[in-house]
Amino acid sequence: MPEESTATTSSHLSIGEVLGLLLEEFPDITISKIRFLESQGLIEPERTASGYRKFYEPDVELLRCILREQKDNFLPLKVIKDRLDTGEIDPTNETQRPAGLVNVADDQTAGTPVDGSLGASRHPAAASNANTNHSVSSGGAAHPPQAGDDTGDFHLPSGVVLDAAEICSMSGLSNEQLEQVRSYGVIVPADDGTFDEDALEIARIAKRFLTLGVDARHIRGWKVAADREAGLFEQVIQPLLRQRNPESNEHAVAQLTELATLGGQLRGAMMRTLLRRHLEH
Repeated sequence: MPEESTATTSSHLSIGEVLGLLLEEFPDITISKIRFLESQGLIEPERTASGYRKFYEPDVELLRCILREQKDNFLPLKVIKDRLDTGEIDPTNETQRPAGLVNVADDQTAGTPVDGSLGASRHPAAASNANTNHSVSSGGAAHPPQAGDDTGDFHLPSGVVLDAAEICSMSGLSNEQLEQVRSYGVIVPADDGTFDEDALEIARIAKRFLTLGVDARHIRGWKVAADREAGLFEQVIQPLLRQRNPESNEHAVAQLTELATLGGQLRGAMMRTLLRRHLEH
């Protein structure tokens, strides 16, 4: 439906005028995005008799609130809507950061290992790729990502899923780039097309690789290597899993954790060895 380019009266704003108010703070906002937020039930602007949207000041503040939660706190739209509905997020007086998202830089500053070990990773599988979250310095040490790094210093609440638009928004990937990494199997959505917290982490790292000039087809090499490593580790712990008792299962988890940690450490050391001649100048 076409939209008015200007407000019909001084009491309300058109969608175009709202766009103009938001563009400075949110350069990526579009009329289509505002309409999408309405379709998801996050905003409910009034309509004129001819069907044009009418926005008032509370509508604009609500939009700002939603966009800030996406931009600053990395919340998916479903979580934002739930917290708006329950009053946990108040667009008229935002005094608290919503609970649920963990900032790794805040939680792990004092205790994050720098040797590629698991530390406070969500699960053992995360450790097998832990080295991708570290940079190699000329001194041979690996450093954890700092707050604000594009490689990802946060994770979603457990169980929260994202759609394609949200994972692009939160990772920085364009729609075309997302399709590229999906076509090479780097990111694999669930059967219903949604993405979980691990897919978001992979997407953010893939974005950095693409920015640094590594093509999506080359990023696939890490996926192939991870598949092989995971398969090997699964073979190692199979005898314990076949025993089907709590003690052996616990031992299997501990062994898998150690294997994943060792894999990350070995990969990091080998990479430093191979690149040292370039880093020591």
